[in-house]
Amino acid sequence: MTRTVPDPAVDAASFAALFRTIYLTYHRRDGPRSGLTGASRAVLGHLAHTGPLTIGEAALHLDRAQSVVSEIVDGLERRGLLIRDRDPADRRRTLVWLTPAGIEALRRDAEVLSEDALAAAIARMTDSDRTSLLTGAAALLAAAPPPRKEAP
Repeated sequence: MTRTVPDPAVDAASFAALFRTIYLTYHRRDGPRSGLTGASRAVLGHLAHTGPLTIGEAALHLDRAQSVVSEIVDGLERRGLLIRDRDPADRRRTLVWLTPAGIEALRRDAEVLSEDALAAAIARMTDSDRTSLLTGAAALLAAAPPPRKEAP
């Protein structure tokens, strides 16, 4: 009995075909992810990375006029995604920060696959297959080459 030696190129092609099918099967199809505009997404994303900021600080980072950022913040605040609060270190300053709904909107906006559809399918898998799926996906990511540095 002859054992076939695994070929990484063949395995890669097989995985790529499976991945395409997985993507097409579980890709979100529930319309716009969060209804966020690019500018709103930029403001929420920046706050998520930096923490609370003044509108002026956010405008400086985003290279937008303070009035434009203020208008974006007003809209996000009306939707319950941001809150304005006095800076405890300097009561003259007002900081803008994400609400729990804002954090959830960012999370949902970044979701490519339908977690609900995946959860339903994974619930039908054996514990062993679930473990193999997650272990294999983690191993694939761990084996990825380091990201290339961008040219200055």
